[in-house]
Amino acid sequence: MVDLVIGSALAGRLVLFQKIGAARQKSAVLRQVLSLTLTLLLALSIVIAVEWIVRGEFSTVPSYLFSPSRPGFTTIGIVMLTMLILDAALGRAHLSVLIVAPLLLVPAFISSQKQNYLSDPLYPSDFLFARQIMELMPVMVRDRPWTAAALAIGVIASLAALAFLWRHAWQHAAALSQKARMTRLSVCLPLAALFVSQMDPTQYSSIREKLRIIPIVWDQKENYSYNGFVIAFSLNLPMADVKSPAGYGPDAIDAIPARNYDYLSGPREKPDVIMLMSESLWDPTRLSNVAFTPDPMPTIRARQSGYVFSPEFGGMTANVEFEALTGFSNAFLPYGSIPYQQYVRRPMPSLATFFRGEGYAARALHPFSGWFWNRNEVYKAFGFEEFHTDETLPPMERRGMFAADDSLMKEIMREGDEADQPFFFFAVTLQGHGPYEPNRFAQNTVDITGNLNDDDLATLATYAQGVRESDDSLKMLMDWAEKRDRETIIVLWGDHLPPLGSAYPNTGYMPQQVATRKAPLDVMKQEHETPLVIWSSKNGVRKDIGTISPSQLPYHVLKTAGYEHPFYTGFLGRVQKKYTIVDRYQLATRDNEAFPDWARNEQHLDPTVRDYRHLQHDIMFGREYGLDRFFPSHSWLVSQGS
Repeated sequence: MVDLVIGSALAGRLVLFQKIGAARQKSAVLRQVLSLTLTLLLALSIVIAVEWIVRGEFSTVPSYLFSPSRPGFTTIGIVMLTMLILDAALGRAHLSVLIVAPLLLVPAFISSQKQNYLSDPLYPSDFLFARQIMELMPVMVRDRPWTAAALAIGVIASLAALAFLWRHAWQHAAALSQKARMTRLSVCLPLAALFVSQMDPTQYSSIREKLRIIPIVWDQKENYSYNGFVIAFSLNLPMADVKSPAGYGPDAIDAIPARNYDYLSGPREKPDVIMLMSESLWDPTRLSNVAFTPDPMPTIRARQSGYVFSPEFGGMTANVEFEALTGFSNAFLPYGSIPYQQYVRRPMPSLATFFRGEGYAARALHPFSGWFWNRNEVYKAFGFEEFHTDETLPPMERRGMFAADDSLMKEIMREGDEADQPFFFFAVTLQGHGPYEPNRFAQNTVDITGNLNDDDLATLATYAQGVRESDDSLKMLMDWAEKRDRETIIVLWGDHLPPLGSAYPNTGYMPQQVATRKAPLDVMKQEHETPLVIWSSKNGVRKDIGTISPSQLPYHVLKTAGYEHPFYTGFLGRVQKKYTIVDRYQLATRDNEAFPDWARNEQHLDPTVRDYRHLQHDIMFGREYGLDRFFPSHSWLVSQGS
């Protein structure tokens, strides 16, 4: 009887323990479900905030997130996966939000600001020149001091709040068991690895297609709009790895015809050559419904040879400079890349090495820091013997915080007068750099009339005065050149249109504050053309050049100087007979026949463009099969170790 009672009691306890265990198990499962739900909601909130910031409006965010044809849910899943992995690594639930949120929200804000000023979203390569952005902060502070002060206070407050939240969350966040951590890692890491493996936009992926991710690499604005900031940024990460174009190899390079110009001695008397890339130089009289009195650029207008079709707008000067000095094209490089930062890692042919091979002194001048755009290293790779920067140039007059063009021209004249051999000078001016704050100049001598608000008028007044002073500086340089015994060739062009902000839409010149990247040719020309002057002190202006890409400048410089060269006049000469504009969105002929989206079908490229692409890849990234044939002076200089 006693045994029966004891057995019954034990059975009752067992049932009770089973119920308690089941309740605990249900409670644990419920806690996990609630934890995952909270992580999902946090990921959703972060993605909403990121897209709202990047797009500058909320109205388009719901359609991105919840449309079945777009990868909004995929983005949320990616952020959630990242948070789960970090939580497992840290051993605390939901602590990852304090890492993921700042790492996404801050770049989203930077991207929104970059789009406002330069028309492009944030690319992975942009972090390579973060120091340059910091160097320009004094200009931005002077232009918008209250905004800068509010931003500084906000940054300090945010960092303090983040530190406090991290400490509080670490003490109070629920600890994850070893089993929970391993479960999350074993599920989430393979999924994350699968996602990473699908992010090469040059390769087809059925998984990526099912996730509604479509790499739109030929139109990055649409890429970021369609795929969202997180996925579009991820798609651009592999683009730092430049792959060989289809068909590239020694046979392809050998098949490109190249004339041998060794039998030519060049001009009887070697002319001096000065190339001036003028910061943001543009013709402001092209603005609609605005009148300028007097003409701010009479010298340039009277001696204008044509236009340069800038591949950039409002910034990215180094990309224009790269084309002008090498004859290579950004059109064959990943969108958003900066060759000076990413790809110039070995000696590379340029006009500097050509002229040095002809017995010239090759010198670069820029009245700013030498590390900016990595110019110190790039100019060495390009073969310049000297690079004079703000640190080594004599003290110069200033226009605001920037060196005056007048002072730079005087320095060029001084160094030219002291030269005992023919010289090739390449100079980048700085005076025209934005933003165009009031009172940069002691006096604005250009009157502006038009139905504009005070801010736009003030911006245009500063910009127009800068153009006028640049024009006066060019005239001074030309007057000096005309008095010299040796012929002097001067080449001047603007690197891109200036960032005039609301003056563009308010005058009706273009609908947005920034230029479009993809439009009909006439619109692209309007928003990307800058003045071009190619002038000889003995022969005058080289006329009727039309509109050309910066990569065509070496052809016209050498032709004007009387030289022939396998690449700069030979190969580029063949290119310019067919296409004067080689842009990643447009091929255009002298007769304004346009070929948009030409790069999307690599298998059916025009043979001329295909050879151009192969040869550029060969010299920049490949085995340099064509170096001796197309760049003999560079090859010789490298072999001499100079």
